[in-house]
Amino acid sequence: MIFLTLEHILTHISFSIVSIVITIHLMTLLIDEIVGLYDSSEKGMIATFFCITGFLVTRWIHSGHFPLSDLYESLMFLSWSFSIIHMVPKIGNHKNNLSEITTPSAIFTQGFATSGLLTDMHQSAILVPALQSQWLMMHVSMMVLSYAALLCGSLLSIALLVITFRKNIENFSKSNHFLIGSFYFCEIQYVNKKSNVLRNTSFTFRNYHRHQLIQQLDHWSYRVISLGFIFLTIGILSGAVWANEAWGSYWNWDPKETWAFITWTIFAIYLHTRTNKKWQGANSAIVASMGFLIIWICYFGVNLLGIGLHSYGSFTF
Repeated sequence: MIFLTLEHILTHISFSIVSIVITIHLMTLLIDEIVGLYDSSEKGMIATFFCITGFLVTRWIHSGHFPLSDLYESLMFLSWSFSIIHMVPKIGNHKNNLSEITTPSAIFTQGFATSGLLTDMHQSAILVPALQSQWLMMHVSMMVLSYAALLCGSLLSIALLVITFRKNIENFSKSNHFLIGSFYFCEIQYVNKKSNVLRNTSFTFRNYHRHQLIQQLDHWSYRVISLGFIFLTIGILSGAVWANEAWGSYWNWDPKETWAFITWTIFAIYLHTRTNKKWQGANSAIVASMGFLIIWICYFGVNLLGIGLHSYGSFTF
């Protein structure tokens, strides 16, 4: 009873903190001058990390097994993974755009985990025989970590596509403006010369910073997806070994296995396109954006349908 109460306390504290962090992030978008707000949000994510870590350790001690046996535990571990990804670049004082991705992702996963849909899973249960293996920690932790990294990288790629699309629209409208302006009389062009110079200068300055942002998003999405791809590969290989021990076959084309293979293929294509400079940037980001949808199908599909060999911890509405 004490462990269960402690789990609830830590869960609600972490959810409250990350909600406050979201609010601070929204405020910093409107008020850039207040540096203290940004520092507070960083401290909030650190506090969230320790609260979720405490929850996972408490549930591990209480249940007697690594807390990755159902959807509720995996969602909490996914939220913990987002906080890890958020903090790792801070160790080297690297500037990145991950905080705008990891913080909403953490609150989304925690909000869904603590919702009424998964109330039956809040109480830890005894593992089914197939899950009573030392491979549970290795396989499932690698898979959930890969989901977190790949989701963050895919969201960065989606942000890159949105910014690139807006940039192309502005460039197109500006070219049309010049085309129409060429039919103006010389007198009108002379009068508007100074205003056009100022407008062009501000446009070029905005394009320069937008180009820098696009490069940063492309750089970090590639690094995060590469890390997630490594985790996914390790998770699939360890799962194959575990499947051979539990079911007598390395691969059974189970729905979860099939979608994991599709996910691995999509991001392998993404990494392959990155080797060609012509395909870097928006072209490779399109592939990563497709992977965002595939990951959620792989992660939630089996749990929603409750079919296949990986239907442990499935839930119904």
